[in-house]
Amino acid sequence: MTDLGAPGDPRARGPGDGPEAVASWIADAVDSLTDLWSVAAQEASLRLSPHQLRALRTVEATPGLNVTALADELDIGLPTASRLCDRLAAAGLLERAPHPGTRREVQLLLTSHGRHVLSEVAGRRTEALATALAAMEPAERVALSRGLRGFLSAREAAAPHPDGTDGTDGTDGTEGTGGADGQ
Repeated sequence: MTDLGAPGDPRARGPGDGPEAVASWIADAVDSLTDLWSVAAQEASLRLSPHQLRALRTVEATPGLNVTALADELDIGLPTASRLCDRLAAAGLLERAPHPGTRREVQLLLTSHGRHVLSEVAGRRTEALATALAAMEPAERVALSRGLRGFLSAREAAAPHPDGTDGTDGTDGTEGTGGADGQ
């Protein structure tokens, strides 16, 4: 068992415990997780590229967005997004529907088959991750969970706020808004 906080653990508080060393370990872990994620997705009944899966997840998160918004969200060109939507629609995963508010705009929606495929991929990914986590010692899972929560909290605190501040200057970004709720 590895106890990353124990005094006898050379990784606990040594020179390799600095942000750069930990970042390198995390990069290796992310590469491994990416491989696990990709293999699990490819084992689904319908094989989709990471790009296609990301597009479907984006439409799932923001139903009704148009192709231009999808292209912006995926950081791809409009022609590429249009072809991507064509392929997903041809596979029965995505449909284009007239926007209820404007006749010229088309909205993107997942089909029931598209929702099913995303659910299957998510289930396979969760199963693969759970298998890897089950091979860890309970204390390692607790330490990983605690570390990931700390990482997410730190990222959230450093993320840019809607008012343009980054959250690291010691202010809460509410100056001049009348309070934390903006009223």
